[in-house]
Amino acid sequence: MRTLNGEKLKVNDKRGNPIEISAIVVWRVNDTAQAMFDVDDFESYVEMQSESALRHLASQYAYDQGEEDEVTLRSNVEDVSRSLRAELQERLAKSGVIVEEARLNHLAYAPEIAQAMLRRQQAEAVIAARQKIVHGAVSMVEMALRDLQEKDVIHLDEERKAAMVSNLLVVLCGESEATPVINTGTLYA
Repeated sequence: MRTLNGEKLKVNDKRGNPIEISAIVVWRVNDTAQAMFDVDDFESYVEMQSESALRHLASQYAYDQGEEDEVTLRSNVEDVSRSLRAELQERLAKSGVIVEEARLNHLAYAPEIAQAMLRRQQAEAVIAARQKIVHGAVSMVEMALRDLQEKDVIHLDEERKAAMVSNLLVVLCGESEATPVINTGTLYA
């Protein structure tokens, strides 16, 4: 058994984003005659084919944020490793080499775009959190209106319902603590 710890390669992913990627390949010679006579130098052949397969693999997948159910380099490591191993085995079969294992050991955005991509990931996380907050707030407002109506606590016309909904959503979705304002007059004044 031999292990190839590949160097970091700078390549473009499926979406054209520059990334750094490297892989570890565990391999062995299965047919010594093929390894000696069918290729010039089987060790350098393994290295070159591994680099070529890794470059090809990186261009087939997006780093992250794929379409729904799309395999990505970052989130589907097992699937990507299987694809890498299969491609390597196909490339190296004529050299009498068997690939026992192939997996990514480094994956990152290239330094020149890493900061921008981090900001994008943070923005996406904020948007996802906001969507949950708004969904929860709307559910709470619906529940409040339904409970007020069912329990006959207060009768609100459409304009007052709209004002209440607006106020509740501001309170429930706001960034800072709400400061209550006490109305000392009548509700319909």
